[in-house]
Amino acid sequence: MGEQVRVRQRLGDERAPEKRGPGERGPGERARWTRARLGRCGPPLDLLTASFQRHVYAPHAHDEYTIGVCVGGSEIIDYRGGHVRTGPGTIIVLEPGEMHTGGPGNPTDGYAYLALYAEPSLLADGTLGGLPHFREPLIDDPALVRALRTAHTRLSARPDPLEAESRLPWLLTALARRHSTARPVSDRVPGAAAIARTVRDRLAGELADPPSLALLATDLGLSRYQLLRAFRTTVGIPPYAWLAQHRVARARTLLDTGLRPAEVAPLVGFADQAHLTRWFRRVLGVTPAVYRNSVQDTPGRTGRDSTP
Repeated sequence: MGEQVRVRQRLGDERAPEKRGPGERGPGERARWTRARLGRCGPPLDLLTASFQRHVYAPHAHDEYTIGVCVGGSEIIDYRGGHVRTGPGTIIVLEPGEMHTGGPGNPTDGYAYLALYAEPSLLADGTLGGLPHFREPLIDDPALVRALRTAHTRLSARPDPLEAESRLPWLLTALARRHSTARPVSDRVPGAAAIARTVRDRLAGELADPPSLALLATDLGLSRYQLLRAFRTTVGIPPYAWLAQHRVARARTLLDTGLRPAEVAPLVGFADQAHLTRWFRRVLGVTPAVYRNSVQDTPGRTGRDSTP
């Protein structure tokens, strides 16, 4: 087979031809690209939110798995010598290196979808037998559709890198296990409780700049999926959620000393005061400012702002 030219199409790129009549500008063609980071210094993850009326992709391929969820209208994709028609609530998985096109399924409704572009190792983390192969690109799995839509929304908001790294491998492993030819690795991780303790200690010790799960997994001789499995089985929540709660507990201690929320946020690893406030309210039911004012009004409180 000769050299295959791989064109990584990005909507809004003038090189991507569209079938339009003379003078048409393609009204209703909208797309938004975002990029999440999987762990500290980890690989990027590109995400696309798109809504088209007429746009037709030129034949192209990606180095990653393309995982899309149709959220409106219908798209026809030329793939593996055939035609795949998506509809709302369906998942499409296109494998790395596979040439494909995409365009509206009918002349009136257009098509809208969410997509993420996952490097192959992310789908192979919890499986055996090489890269997962999807015999059928179109998948009907309502529970997985809901999970993918939720993850896409959260990841498109550019969350903490540890949150992205905690969410995505777990979800993509579920996709590969349910719908590919890959065999699952054992869910039993020996010494799960000790693994969870080690991960908690590392995260707590590097609160402001936590290590990636990939690094922690390598240090422990595990895959990232095995680390996540051990942690969630033992603790009941993923690492990013545990770390956020630990940060809130540390923030509470610092607020007790009289520090302001804006001062506390970077000290405990939150991106800014708004990030601290979201998690503080989620864990304790009040904002950091309300909490700080409350404890300042408590008789007998000591701190830098206390009065005789």
